[in-house]
Amino acid sequence: MLETTQPWDRRTGVDLVTNHLYDEIVSLRLLPGTKISEAEIAARFGVSRQPVRDAFTRLANLDLLLIRPQKATEVRRFSIKAIEKARFVRAAVEAEVLRRAARQCDAAGAKALDAALDRQRAVLKKSDYDAFGVLDYEFHKLLCGIAGVDFAFDVIQTEKAKVDRLCTLGLSKEDRMPQLIDDHALIAKQVTDGNPEEAVAAGMLHLSRLDSTIASIRERNDAYFEIDED
Repeated sequence: MLETTQPWDRRTGVDLVTNHLYDEIVSLRLLPGTKISEAEIAARFGVSRQPVRDAFTRLANLDLLLIRPQKATEVRRFSIKAIEKARFVRAAVEAEVLRRAARQCDAAGAKALDAALDRQRAVLKKSDYDAFGVLDYEFHKLLCGIAGVDFAFDVIQTEKAKVDRLCTLGLSKEDRMPQLIDDHALIAKQVTDGNPEEAVAAGMLHLSRLDSTIASIRERNDAYFEIDED
């Protein structure tokens, strides 16, 4: 944890606190349900409480923090409804990305996909889950670029961030990296072969991998999940 109390301007302070807490939450160093103090975070970073408040709001918008009036802010537990919404939105966008990528992929795109897969296989040998998480984002961003819709990655990234903690639990506790890399390889093949609907099918299979992860995590750690209202 960062211990300095170096002063920062407000904008830098908001970014610093947001990025640090995001990493702590997504990496599960801060577990679902953990209470965090606005005053304590402000003191740790040497900023006023306003930048911390702004950072908390950003993270709440990503469904990573739960802010309640007159109650302690806490790391948000997993919500099945929120997960379903995020996955629905991401699947709709990603399906169109994959169709376009398969129609437009050229030799340069194919080469870039091969290189991306090589980097993923390299971190697999080291069991480097954090590095794989970064490369996973890069792979999906690359597909958006090949499809000519770079802006689509903003949506994918936002929705993906909402379930990243589940992905982290799935990777660290069930070692799904090989399967996910195989999925990426199949997606890349269908894209480079120019098969739009097959690429979409491979992409949807990839997204469905989270189903069993959610079920097993909920069975082991039900306290990590919210009690969703009807």
